[in-house]
Amino acid sequence: MKKKKTTATLRICCPDRKGLVVAVTQFIRDHNGNIVNLDQHVDETQDQFLMRLEWEMEGFDLERATLRERLDTLALPYGMWWSLHFSDEPLRMAIFVSKESHCLYDLLARYEAGELNVEIPLIISNHPDLKAVAERFGIAYHVFPITKATKPAQEAAEIELLREHDIDLVVMARYMQILSGDFIAAFPNRVINIHHSFLPAFAGAKPYHSAFKRGVKIIGATAHYATEDLDEGPIIAQDVQRVSHRESLQDFIRQGKDVEKVVLARAVYLHTDHRVIEYSNKTVVFA
Repeated sequence: MKKKKTTATLRICCPDRKGLVVAVTQFIRDHNGNIVNLDQHVDETQDQFLMRLEWEMEGFDLERATLRERLDTLALPYGMWWSLHFSDEPLRMAIFVSKESHCLYDLLARYEAGELNVEIPLIISNHPDLKAVAERFGIAYHVFPITKATKPAQEAAEIELLREHDIDLVVMARYMQILSGDFIAAFPNRVINIHHSFLPAFAGAKPYHSAFKRGVKIIGATAHYATEDLDEGPIIAQDVQRVSHRESLQDFIRQGKDVEKVVLARAVYLHTDHRVIEYSNKTVVFA
């Protein structure tokens, strides 16, 4: 099998103006870069320009540290936010779980199959129930029991552990705890949550029960970045499943879990492939 070439992915966001595409692509061309993917969007309501650009590193004549310095210089006149990642530097991801196993199993199976360009050094839980799952995949499992009294200290210990392992991304795979503002601040736009409902409808602890009582015709799931405002973070991915009056509550839950797995995996892929740009509490996703 032919070895996949190393690429660099640049994401930018700045006020819209003429010449932005030319300025960035000319910069890559001037340093002998071969662009393999380019997508852009202009949010006219907020006058924002957003772009994702990927190019091959083979033959590119700037070292990585120098490239970042040059990008700072390029970005300055445009008031440009930018982020740069390389395909041979996978993100380090931690998974948070409670007792539900379906999203955890799905992510680990995709990870083992090579579908996600990540490293998963640890799994964190507030319960010991899923330790056997972690052991099956050879991943360290850490339990931090949470009570109202112990939550601040336990979260501080979790953050310390995540930093020790250089974690880039936290995925809440049905982790049934509300993260504090301090935890979110430690990983801004780097905590992905799966909510078992098509937000913003039927938010709360038992959305399937609420949806079932209302006789809805679709159920769904929403993956979003976690924020201090519960279930109000920028949405990355969503999907739905049609249902009818013939199905029971258990049918709703079973089908809903299938949607959750797919939506969470999609959101993790989009984030780790650097296809998401967050701004103004929403996202542009270059899928």
